[in-house]
Amino acid sequence: MSNKALAGLKVVEYGSFVAAPLAGKLLADMGAEVIKIEAPNGGDEARRMGPFPGDQPHPEKSGLYLYLNTSKKGVTLDLRNSTGAAMFKRLIEAADVFIENTPAGTMQSWGLGYEALREVNPKLVMTSVTPFGQTGPYKNFKSHYLTTFHAGGEGFTMPGGIGWLLFPDRQPIKVGGFFGEYNTGVDATIGTLGALWGAMETGKGTYVDVSQQEVLLGLLRNDVLKFNEGFIERRATRIYPVAGLMQCKDGFIQIMPLEAHMWYGLLELMGNPSWAENPKELYRYYIKRGFGGFDKVRDDKCNEMQFHLDEWALQHTKEEIFHGAQKKGCAAGPVYDMKELYESEVLKERQYFVDVAHPVAGTYTYPGAFAKFSGTPWGISSPAPTLGQHNEEVYCGRLGYSKEELVLLRQGGVI
Repeated sequence: MSNKALAGLKVVEYGSFVAAPLAGKLLADMGAEVIKIEAPNGGDEARRMGPFPGDQPHPEKSGLYLYLNTSKKGVTLDLRNSTGAAMFKRLIEAADVFIENTPAGTMQSWGLGYEALREVNPKLVMTSVTPFGQTGPYKNFKSHYLTTFHAGGEGFTMPGGIGWLLFPDRQPIKVGGFFGEYNTGVDATIGTLGALWGAMETGKGTYVDVSQQEVLLGLLRNDVLKFNEGFIERRATRIYPVAGLMQCKDGFIQIMPLEAHMWYGLLELMGNPSWAENPKELYRYYIKRGFGGFDKVRDDKCNEMQFHLDEWALQHTKEEIFHGAQKKGCAAGPVYDMKELYESEVLKERQYFVDVAHPVAGTYTYPGAFAKFSGTPWGISSPAPTLGQHNEEVYCGRLGYSKEELVLLRQGGVI
């Protein structure tokens, strides 16, 4: 018996792309047994998205799929087929959790919605992830991850910070990668675990409806509170009169001297330059311009201050500025690229990155634990499954099908 945090928890996942598979992965890496169901004709969408080693597409070598599906068992099954639906219900009978991200209403149209599955397993927790939720006027709308990101309001405030001054006419943009999808997967995991706790206490399952739009809106909760006071956050008001994102010798660093002691510390780090002979006056001006109506352009005084800051930053590395600013009590943080993160002594000491060997893709380095567990260790127990890898183990070993029947099911397109 595993000593991981979620050992003994049984999960069925019918997820594709990022959000639902991430929820399944987080549970699996914490010890839950997760059976991932994929459609027989191609499987998870992430298998076709890459990145691929050598830029050569291969359904078993997608970096996105490999990362999102560690520690899972993989089977193929056509849920639209009556035989496949019956086999699926047998898996649900023994499950604690079912996670899926089909379009709203899809599972119901197959006769496999929550009400139907609850009859099979009254204690089941079912989590559905969709762009706009299971109710409301947009519930049946299809949405690309780009669309959902902007529907949540995040794009309206991007690019924020000093970047707005560099590109004042730029339209709203999306954060790189699948930011919204990953955040949705995390929230779906939290919702699932909360519902599971309730099911354990009451003996009754529940349905968890996760809207990607609402997850992203939740990331802007401070802006929602500001709107209560009649203030609409926008890119132009998310800037600082000076400092912010600045270029240095070897990259970029973010400096945010928002409080008086930070501003004085920054000037001290710079050697108390002559242009800053009256730091208190400069700070009062900085605060007034930054938080008292500063909106579109810097005035001459701010431009002069920024010129000196930029000139100084270009003479130092980001690590020099970072550690120097920290010692002076000024908020600053370097902007790292992936190479720098991979070689980071901090992350090496924390043993964050882990190597995982896959039978087809080979051995690659993966992001590791999101948290350290003192008594119930986190760990990737197996690489992402190949398509249908565990069909025999699950269907013969657990559901009692013979190998001959498995061949017939495969020939009939059921698995």
